[in-house]
Amino acid sequence: MEKTKQQFEQVIDECRTVFKNKLKDYGTAWRILRTSSLTDQIYIKANRIRSIQIKGEKKVDEGFVPEFMGIVNYSVMALIQLDLGFSVCPDLDDRKALELYNKYLYQSRDLMFDKNHDYDEAWRNMRISSFTDIVLMKLLRIKQIEDNEGKTLVSEGLDANYSDIINYSLFALIKLLLENEEA
Repeated sequence: MEKTKQQFEQVIDECRTVFKNKLKDYGTAWRILRTSSLTDQIYIKANRIRSIQIKGEKKVDEGFVPEFMGIVNYSVMALIQLDLGFSVCPDLDDRKALELYNKYLYQSRDLMFDKNHDYDEAWRNMRISSFTDIVLMKLLRIKQIEDNEGKTLVSEGLDANYSDIINYSLFALIKLLLENEEA
């Protein structure tokens, strides 16, 4: 489990660096997005990964790593939006945005550590394609919950599904970046 903690920190740092750089480029323009729009952005990225996995080729020279990082970062943004609601204009400074980013990323990470304890690192035997499929399934669940105006009868809510998407994407990044696994 110690190896997982170390690897998680490495890929979290890379995702955070991308988030920080995008803050410098764009500020917090994403604050105007409703969570359903963020869900669709995540879907686009996950669907591209799956499409390339199935076709075996890509025409745009951008691999899976930036897409999984985008999924992580958009999912964190979605958690922030669930908490704060969307805004009519960018209303967070970079420092506050990064503070919230870290809060939700580490909440998701802590959930993963608890689940990983119970599942005994089973994710290490999974394929990148399985992570992709699970992310897409979670997105379809989220869309259904959104269509139901956030109400569920017995299922986890939006936040749990976004957290799971973050963690499955981080698992994929560990395998792609640190364990040099082919997708």
